[in-house]
This record gives sequence, C-alpha cells and structure tokens, in this order.
Amino acid sequence: MVSKAALRSRSGDVCITGHDSGPVFEVQPSSVVYPEGLSKGTVTLNCQARASPAATYRWHVNGTNVPVGDLRYTLVAGNLVISGPQYGSDGGSYQCLAMNRCGTILSRVANLKFGYLHDFSGEGQSPQTVYEGAGAFLACQAPAHYPALSYRWFVNDFPSFVKPDGGRWFVSQVTGNLYLAKAEPNDTASYFCFTTIDMDISTKSTFSKANQLTVQPDANTRKSAPAIKVRFPAETYALAGHTTQLECFAYGNPVPKLRWRKVDGLLPSKAGASAEGPILTLPEMTFHDEGVYECEAYNSEGRDKHQGRINVQAQPEWLQVMSDSEVEISSELHWTCVAAGKPRPSIRWLRNGQPLSTQDRVEVNGGRLKVINLALEDSGMYQCVAENKHDTIYSNAELRVQVQAPDFRSNPVRRLVPAARGGQVMLECRPRAAPKPTLFWSRGTELLTNSSRVTVTPDGILWIHNISRADEGKYTCFAENYLGKANSTGHLSVRDATKITLAPSNADINQEENVTLQCHASHDPTMDLTFTWAHNGALLDLEDPAGPYHRVEGKETIGDLLIVSGQLSQAGTYSCTAQTVVDSASASAKLVVRGPPGPPGGLVVKNVAETSAELRWSRGYDNHSPIGKYVIMGCSPLSSGWRTMRTEPSNIEGNAESARVVGLLPWMDYEFQVIASNILGSGEPSMSSHTVRTQQAAPTVAPSGLGGGGGDRNELIITWTPMAREYQNGDGFGYILAFRKRNTPTWVVERVSNVESSRYVYSNQSLSPYCPFEVKIKAYNRKGEGPFSQIALVHSAEEEPTVAPLRINATALTAFEMQVSWDPVQHLSANGILRGYEIRYWRQHEREAAADRVRTAGLETTARVAGLRPSTRYHVTVLAYNSAGTGPASPKSTVTTRRPPPNRPPGNVFWKTDGSWVTVRWDHVKALGNESAVLGYKVLYKHEGQSALKVLDKGKTSVTLPLPKDNGYVVLEIRSWGEGGDGAAHETIVSRDSGETD
Repeated sequence: MVSKAALRSRSGDVCITGHDSGPVFEVQPSSVVYPEGLSKGTVTLNCQARASPAATYRWHVNGTNVPVGDLRYTLVAGNLVISGPQYGSDGGSYQCLAMNRCGTILSRVANLKFGYLHDFSGEGQSPQTVYEGAGAFLACQAPAHYPALSYRWFVNDFPSFVKPDGGRWFVSQVTGNLYLAKAEPNDTASYFCFTTIDMDISTKSTFSKANQLTVQPDANTRKSAPAIKVRFPAETYALAGHTTQLECFAYGNPVPKLRWRKVDGLLPSKAGASAEGPILTLPEMTFHDEGVYECEAYNSEGRDKHQGRINVQAQPEWLQVMSDSEVEISSELHWTCVAAGKPRPSIRWLRNGQPLSTQDRVEVNGGRLKVINLALEDSGMYQCVAENKHDTIYSNAELRVQVQAPDFRSNPVRRLVPAARGGQVMLECRPRAAPKPTLFWSRGTELLTNSSRVTVTPDGILWIHNISRADEGKYTCFAENYLGKANSTGHLSVRDATKITLAPSNADINQEENVTLQCHASHDPTMDLTFTWAHNGALLDLEDPAGPYHRVEGKETIGDLLIVSGQLSQAGTYSCTAQTVVDSASASAKLVVRGPPGPPGGLVVKNVAETSAELRWSRGYDNHSPIGKYVIMGCSPLSSGWRTMRTEPSNIEGNAESARVVGLLPWMDYEFQVIASNILGSGEPSMSSHTVRTQQAAPTVAPSGLGGGGGDRNELIITWTPMAREYQNGDGFGYILAFRKRNTPTWVVERVSNVESSRYVYSNQSLSPYCPFEVKIKAYNRKGEGPFSQIALVHSAEEEPTVAPLRINATALTAFEMQVSWDPVQHLSANGILRGYEIRYWRQHEREAAADRVRTAGLETTARVAGLRPSTRYHVTVLAYNSAGTGPASPKSTVTTRRPPPNRPPGNVFWKTDGSWVTVRWDHVKALGNESAVLGYKVLYKHEGQSALKVLDKGKTSVTLPLPKDNGYVVLEIRSWGEGGDGAAHETIVSRDSGETD
C-alpha cells in the first residue's frame, strides 16, 4: 500500500506531498535605467522565492539563457549581478526562473535600458525681438535623450531660473519651450534651456546656448484678447492609477487667467489648485475621470477655449485566480483565471515555465484550463499570464496529482455518534485514497443496503431515518481501490428527542418599543440544551450588552428573546432553535415594526425649465403606516447643505408620485431628494437625483454697489460689485454701462465682457475735472439683457486745489511739540472736494524737499505736530489737498522749539506714613543752562489699575497722599515740568512702612 503521494519532477527528484512545496516569488526583478557609458558600475536584478526544498535559479535575457559564471554575470542567491553593463550587449528583457523538484515558475519581465542625454547643438538660435505687450516663445530643441526630460530655463546666469511671475511665463514639460504671455521691457535678456534626466542611480543635466530675447518698448501698448498657444492633444490616453497632466497657455494683454472644466461632468476635485493654472494635474486616474476637458483663457478683452478628450486605459488586474490543488489521479482539473484591463488582456498558460496549448489531454480556452485523465506527470507549477500593452501579470498555483491506497488514520469514522429517537443521523466515511475507493457499510455482519429507513450514498455517507432504540450498535465502513483496503468503526447511541413546548407568537410594535418573544423546550436530560435565535435566517448575537438582542435569564428549558428599542430593520421572521448535540427543534414567529416611511425610489428629474423642474418618484415602503405627505429637498453649489424647496402643489399628499419644484435660479446646478412622512415621523431621504442645470434666462437684477470717482486727469472711473454666480442666469455674461454728463440728453454706452470686472475707465481729453456724470449699469448674458440699476452720480477725476491757505501761525508748545493754525481755504472752484490740509515742516538747515508731512483727517484749521527736536528752528507751510493731490503751499512760517526739560529725575525721595496717609518728599531739580526752567512737579499716583495726577508749583517738593485700606501699596511717578515739557520720572513703590530711596 502506498501511504504518501509521490510526484516526479523532470530532474527525477521526488516531490513529497505534505513535506515539499513548489517555489513562490517573494521578490521579483524591477526594470532599471542605467547611465550609458558608466563602465565601472553594476546592476542588480533581484529574485527571491520561498520553496521547500530551497529553490535554484536561472535567468533569461530576450528569451535566451544568461551565461551565469561569465566574468560579468554573477548569481548571488537568486539575484543577477551584471558588472560593467554595456549598451550593445546587456540591454533587453530579463526574467528569473525559480525551480525545485516540485516545479518551475517564471518571474515578471524586468527591462534593462540605458539612459543618455547628449549635449545641445553648438549652433545658437537666432535672436528674437518682440514689442512690449505681445506674446513670444523660445524653442528648447532638446538633444537626443532617454528617458523623458524635465525642463527649466534660466536667465543670463545659472541658477537664476525663470519664475511664473503671475502667469506671464510658462515652461512646457512636453516640448521644453518657454512661453511669455505678455512681454515687458525688463524681459530683455539671454535665456538658456536647462534639461535634466533622472535615472535609477544618477541624474544628468545640460543646458543650451543663449537664446537672446529683446523687448522693444511701446508707449501705446495695445491690449489684446487671449490666444491659446500651448494646446493639449485632442486625444490623450491616461493610465488608471497614474497621474495625467494637460498643458494650456495663452498670450494676451492683460496676462490671461486660466480655468479648466470637464465639459461632460464635474471637474474632479483632486485637480485642486491646478484647475486654475497652465497644467491641469489629475492624480490617481479612474474611469470616472474619462471625458472632454476644456481650458479657458480669459482677460478683460475676451476669452479663448480649447478642448480635448482623456481616454483612460488600465493595466491588467486579477479578478479571479487559481489556487494550489491536490487532485486524485485519473480525475479532471478545471482552473479559471479572469483579468480586467483596457485594452482587454489576453491570457496564456505556463507549466513549469513552458507554454501550454490545447493537445492530447490538455484544453486551453483563454482564461480556462482543463486537463482530463490526470497523470502523475501533470504535477508541477502552473502560471496564468495576463497581458496587454501596458503590463504583464502572473498568477501561480501548484498542482499535485495524488495516488494512494485507502487510509482512515487522518479521518476515521466518529467513534461515538449520538442520535435522537425519532430523528435521523448521518455517518460519514471519508478515507484518504486515490483513485476514489469503493465504499460500503455493515452493522456487525450485516451488509447495509438502501431501504425505507437506511440510505447509503455513492460517496459513502450512511443515513438512518426514524431512529429507534434498536438502531444502537457498531457500524463499520469498508474502503477499497486497486492499491489496497481499509475500514473504520463507530458506535451509534440513541437519546430522547428535543421538542418545542411553547413557541413564539407573532408580534406588532411601533419603532423604539421593546418586545419579548417566548420559546420553551424539553430535551434528553443527559445532554445540555442551548437556544439560538435567527432573524430572517441570520444568526443573532445575544452576548453583546450594547446590542438590541438579549437573552432572558431563566431555567435551562426557557430561551426567551428580548428585543430593545425595535427598529424597522428588525422586522421579519424570528426563529428559535432549541438544540442538543444530537438534534434540534425550531419554531418561528413574525415581528411587524411600524415606523416612518422608507426612502422613495426611482427619483428622476424631467422638463427642466429656467426656474422650475418636474420630479417623479416611486413610493417606498410605508412601514405599516400610510404615507401622509412628501417634502422635496434640494441643494446647489451655493447652498451650505440640503434645504426644503418650494413646490407646486405646495403640500404634496401621500398618494402623489410627482411634483414641480419652483423658485429655482436659472443656469444653476441642482440635486434633489424626496422625503416621505407619516404619523410616526419622517423617513430617510431618497437617493439624490443626478445633477441637473436649469435653463438659461436673461438677468433679472442689476449689479449693485455702483459708484466710482478718482483716477487720473481726464478720466471717469466707474466701479461696481461683480455679479454673484446666482444672479448671472447664463453664460456669455457681461455688463452694459451707460453714462452721460448731468443735464445732457445723450448716453454713452459701453460693454464690459468679463464677469469678474468691477471697474471701467473712460478717458477723454475734453473731460473737465470733477464733472458730475449720471451712471447706470445692467447685466447681460447669452439670453438677453437685464434691467438697469438706479442712476448714480459719479464725478470725473479731480484736479489739485488751486488756492493756498493763508495766515499761518506756528507756536512752540514744548521742546518736542508745536501747534500750527491757519485760515481755511474758501474753495469755490469745481475741480474737486477738499479732503483736508497737509502740514510740511523742516529744520532751517534742510531743504524743503526733505520736509516731514502730517495730514489732517478733515477740515480742521489747527493741528499739533509732535516728535520735534528741542531748541531747533523749523520752517512750516500748509497745503490743501483732495483725492488728486495737494495744492500750492502757503507762505512759510518759522518757529523755534523750547529748550529741553531736565533729563534728571527728582532725587533723595523718601516717605513717611501716618495712619492711612503717606507724605512723600524729594529734592528740588535744578535746570542747567541749556535746559528749560523747572516750573513745578507732577506726581502720578497708581493703585490697582487706577491713577490720579497732582500738579504742584515750583515751590513745593512734597505731597501727602492717601494709602489703600487693604495694606496694599501704591506706585508713584515723580517728575519735574516746565516750558520744555516733562522731565525724567522717578518711580517708587510706597507701602505703610516708612522708607526712603536714593
């Protein structure tokens, strides 16, 4: 008798079942880019497999054996080390073969390629000249290279790289060209294209000859609408899971802004900030990202658009693979592999590294493999290979064909089989054997055959029905194939049957109510009885204290179920099962839970108009309480969440399945939900509808915030608040301005085509200063024009005042401060509104151009000027000003600041307390010859955030002050004062203790 299956490999070694295992890759080789010309380095291609016995390895390059052992090729464990890789002889596709006596597997392909970057050609490009305000580009003309390059440009000297500068510059990572949206005179320079390649072990860079760009100044720079010059392809193929980038850049003056959208859907949020830049970046591509994308360039002069489609493809990915199998000899093998990918992957099969095709006993049909009449030589390692143009993937499994005489040692017949009287019992007979053995049963010397109470199945299972005490005894299973025989015996023991004595009853509750379902049973007293409950066939967890289901504690024969806070999802059929090790009995009851309605289904939006849309839906479950009404919820990009929508009819009855939503904004995206309610509450909302956009309509409101004024001479500036998205009502949006001089009949009408514009400048040499204009504005879009706003009065640019203030008087207040006064300007001319006055002051030895300036905030005719120098002579003038600037200066006035106060604090300060009072004394401060005389002293008294100031004349050098009642302390600051201002302070802390300080 053969006790173990033996499999023979090609080398003649035996693969032992239960002991050996075929190779499984743990590390596979990865592709490498190696620098061309680097002769002293090495490349390591990794390969490690788990196997028992340990695997040995071979390598193929381009389908032929790698001569391992050669001086340049070394095998370290399974890794292939190539010394001094050479472009001509070592480049190619490498695969690792791992093998042992159980079989051979083939690794994924790893490509060894050589990276290079040649120098730029020695010829520089012709110099370029462009006028200020125009667009331009400089071609990179990169040299031959592998792999792909990254591009930058620097100006004049390395590494002064070009920066975007508010979107004026752009470097294409497709062509390497440098683009300039709007040239400025300071752009004149020499530009160099700087290219870099990244390889696995190094990087290499090189740069071009100088590209000279000259920008000619233009005093009358023309504005221009955007013109897209960098266009992404009409068809772009992206790979799922990878990042895709689209490039778009435009010339224009002002510099165009860019924005991206998905024409046939919403732009993926993962685009992030790139949605408003020249390179749209979409990471982790999915098939949902497929579609038509549009780049729009816009400025105040117009817009330009470009569209192209992204098609997403995918590398192969396994959906189903085969698994290791042990199959008996002469039987059939069926394996299936299923792979997804775009283009659809093709599938082929390998056995021990060799291709499998349909022949003899083998049938290959795409992802299906069938082998009939299995033989020992069919054992080995099998691989399913899925490939498309993007990648190739491998799945491995080991097949072992078994041959063995019957053996019960690992799976004998159960020695003791209890069974319930009146029930049925199953005795299994499952010896290990290959090929399948013949099986039969006996009781004692009686061979068992099929009868009214006994069934013997072809696969060796013995069934005994309607069991009685007479069926107790020993039962033996016999197994036989051409390799040998075996048998195994078990004993059948008959017990009393289990019965349900009190079955659960049907129940009806409202949501959140509790209910108890009863279940009692009787059983054989020699065995333990357990109860289980199932809900709609799913077994319940009764041990979770936080769950809704709980076992009611009681006698062993009672298994009642308590359901806490019943929910709609808990309605259904509850089955109680009482069971012992030999049998079980069950009984069921239905639980009805009444609650709010379920979500309506099938929500569709039809007949979408400018401000309304029709919704249709199908009724959801009423959950045993009739639906009373429906409410429609909606959201748009402008709303912070879902809100109740106005409808027709305003109250939607419970038998309705359609309604019209009204009061929508034109040209706005909406999603809708429907919520049903009954007397028990409101249910869950339906699934959201697909996003719909209402029809376009002419604007219905005028822009707000109309005003203006200011600007340069001969200009009328009109400003307004740009219309928010909810008021635009359509695309092709812009503004129509109408303005006229007050009391004239003719309106000047101008169109502003940019939705984000907020100002318009009208220039006319004949405009008189501060001329009143009547101004009105309205919005327009593709569908028409909206109403005009109310008329606003806006003045043209002011001119500077023409009259100077008179009778200037400057008076020194202290050593550091003066007061200036003047007569107000009688401003009767019509060139602007007087805003205030500007005081200019400068020291006698300084030029007037270096004067310091102070402005009044209104039309006051006096001002204090601080921060002056002591004992210094100042010149002072006063000028009137308005929004256009300052007028002529007044005649000069002269003032000399006072001498400075002494810079020494009072000395020899001491104090003495008397009850709740303290007397403080100090020495007199004497002024020096260059200081102003001391006229007295100031004492600042501070306690708990409160302060008080006492001013004493010159003759007093002491003061009596109250002390706090809480035994606290006070802080005193003592300083001299005079015409020059306050002198330096002496600060001291005074408490109820007498003291003194120097």
